[in-house]
Amino acid sequence: MQDAALRLKSLVEQMLGTPLPMRIRAWDGSEAGPPGAPVLVVRNRRALRRLLWKPGELGLARGWVSGDLGVEGDLYAALDLMSGLVWERGEDARGLVESLRDPQVRAAVRGLVAMAGPPLPPAPPREETRRHRHLHTRHTDKRAISHHYDVGNDFYEIVLGPSMVYSCAYWEDGGTLEDAQRDKLELICRKLGLKPGLRLLDVGCGWGSMAIHAAREHGAGVVGVTLSQEQAAYARKRVADEGLTDRVEIRVQDYRDVTDGPYDAISSIGMAEHVGAERYLEYAQVLHGLLRPGGRLLNHQIARRPQRDETTYSVDEFIDAYVFPDGELAPVGTTVTQLERAGFEVRDVESLREHYALTLRRWVTNLEAQWARAVKLSSPPRARVWRLYMAASALAFEHNRIGVNQVLAVRTPEPSGASGLPLRARTWN
Repeated sequence: MQDAALRLKSLVEQMLGTPLPMRIRAWDGSEAGPPGAPVLVVRNRRALRRLLWKPGELGLARGWVSGDLGVEGDLYAALDLMSGLVWERGEDARGLVESLRDPQVRAAVRGLVAMAGPPLPPAPPREETRRHRHLHTRHTDKRAISHHYDVGNDFYEIVLGPSMVYSCAYWEDGGTLEDAQRDKLELICRKLGLKPGLRLLDVGCGWGSMAIHAAREHGAGVVGVTLSQEQAAYARKRVADEGLTDRVEIRVQDYRDVTDGPYDAISSIGMAEHVGAERYLEYAQVLHGLLRPGGRLLNHQIARRPQRDETTYSVDEFIDAYVFPDGELAPVGTTVTQLERAGFEVRDVESLREHYALTLRRWVTNLEAQWARAVKLSSPPRARVWRLYMAASALAFEHNRIGVNQVLAVRTPEPSGASGLPLRARTWN
């Protein structure tokens, strides 16, 4: 009689029609697959039921988050191998129906059903949020932000390090994460032309790092807005500790409710991904209206690759369910177009794609180095969510599946059209 791992490997290869590039260790301790390859650990039969009831990415994610599935060895290598079997094959429900027309695939599925045991669907992990249509109302946006950011400030301190900046750093060879994050904040301040006396609105201000840097290093007066109560409390304490309460105000406020413009500059760093396609023009128009003529916007935003048929775009199931509820990515060209439709003149677009991959790998290292404490501060499933999300995202940036861009735009005054920028571009470098 075959052991569980060998039987499982044979059935999976029969179903996929290709050799399995990973080893498998089954619940009975048996192993099968290429020696030296990363090991997919199938800890129980429930893991199979998760995959059978939800084939593809979400089933794998549920298995990982619940602890029914695990990986031993290089996690990045394992995810790369799995991406070729799942994500790049496009194994969604529609693809599964097509594949089931093959008698060999049907036989393999029957074999997996027999191995899985009682055919009841396991409940999703509690960390999975209920997904809904992307309305992006004030209520749904606040709930989504809370799901992602109110994990605990102590947890984020482990992942992000002392800088407490949750966006792509700006790397130089040999630099530390803290150096790279400081350089990113300085790059943004220079692009915005900040100097003493200017007013900056930091939309989605996080834990206050940009606001503090702009006030301390450039003398700007800053208003930072966030929807997260935990972030705001943390940021206010940091501002007070820095002695900057006369120059920095942190609010729990939706950007759509800011009414005390005009501002000389606006920074939006890693926030626009939460806005949603339906609301993006409104977002751009609100920020345009909050700037004085000649004021600058720095929009730092993750982008996806454009699709031939944009109507087929769907949000990543794992990220939507466990990480960024209602988050949506757009191609950088779409972002530029929407900003221009709102009245901005786009003056510069800079890709920092490789920088984000380096940043994510450093965050994963931070998390793994303090794994026991991170689990204690959150929970084993929540820590597993973050490890998977950040490692998979690092690979996505490295392979150019997604990118990140800084878009510098100006509300040019009418009728002069003077941008106020120097004749030679990128003098901030």
